[in-house]
Amino acid sequence: MKPIGKHIIIKPIDEEIVSKSGLVLSADDTSKLRYRKGTVIAVGTDVGVINKDNTIYYNKISGYTMLIGDEPYTVILEKDVVVVL
Repeated sequence: MKPIGKHIIIKPIDEEIVSKSGLVLSADDTSKLRYRKGTVIAVGTDVGVINKDNTIYYNKISGYTMLIGDEPYTVILEKDVVVVL
């Protein structure tokens, strides 16, 4: 699969967030966070800095989810990426 232009295909990562005091945040608490973590599966033809297999944080309200084969993937634009780890 090869996205076109500035599109990026990612696989979201469901992460467990632990506070400084050691408390594990519930799914309700983590859903309030603005950004989600994901792994880059493929990058578009015009994407410059982000590469396949990078772990990124992206704006969770951006993009859309689609089924490719039997797997759900999220497609976002390069501008929606805020951090590359």
